[in-house]
Amino acid sequence: MSDLDRNYVSPFGRAAGRVDAAAVDAGLRAYMLRIYNYMSIGLAITGLAALGVYMAAVTTDQAGAAARFGNAFLTPFGYAMYVSPLKWLFILAPLVMVFAISAGINRLRPATAQMLFWVFSALMGISLSSIFLVYTHTSIVRVFFITAATFGALSLYGYTTKRDMSGMGSFLFMGLIGIIIASLVNLFLASSMLQFIVSVVGVLVFAGLTAWDTQRLKNDYIYGYAAEGGEIAEKAAISGALSLYLNFINLFTLLLQLLGQRD
Repeated sequence: MSDLDRNYVSPFGRAAGRVDAAAVDAGLRAYMLRIYNYMSIGLAITGLAALGVYMAAVTTDQAGAAARFGNAFLTPFGYAMYVSPLKWLFILAPLVMVFAISAGINRLRPATAQMLFWVFSALMGISLSSIFLVYTHTSIVRVFFITAATFGALSLYGYTTKRDMSGMGSFLFMGLIGIIIASLVNLFLASSMLQFIVSVVGVLVFAGLTAWDTQRLKNDYIYGYAAEGGEIAEKAAISGALSLYLNFINLFTLLLQLLGQRD
């Protein structure tokens, strides 16, 4: 980590001298690896949950199907998940959980925060399972690997760049608010042009957030958690994994809207 300031002063009032540099460097690598591991497990849970719900929701038995959704025939479970008012519960549940986890992370034990992250990841998978009804499976896999490559490159840039990206945070946050408002408006307008604009701008915003969040997490460790460690660092790793996970999921869904082939 060649760009580490060897004589920085931590927010806890302790100067980290040269003798601590190697320990901070090793600790940072372990900390970031823990974040990426949590994020990867969360994505795996999301993918398995989405695929499992989709497989339970569709049937080839047209006579016994409860409803038709595009080219697919739904089981009674599928009808409940994708057609009945129950679908709104699974659409909104991840949003409620992410705010709850973010607001309560400082009061939670690490094991509890970790479990809530896994539950959130599963709920997100249930919410996203409908993409298998809308897009071809080939295009979903293709866009996933495009997203993974893009995310990896952006996160690597955020980790290695010497450029201070802290000033981008406010700008990216305003862009995120704009995307949310435009998306809500488009629920009523159903404009394909507005949806295209939201998708393009959204990709740019979450690309920036991926690099910005990675640098923020790195600096948070160097200037804070390296001195603290323990439960505080563990909860920070879970919170950081949640941030990067959300960036990945949003990049994936937005790129799918732009590049996905509809079934």
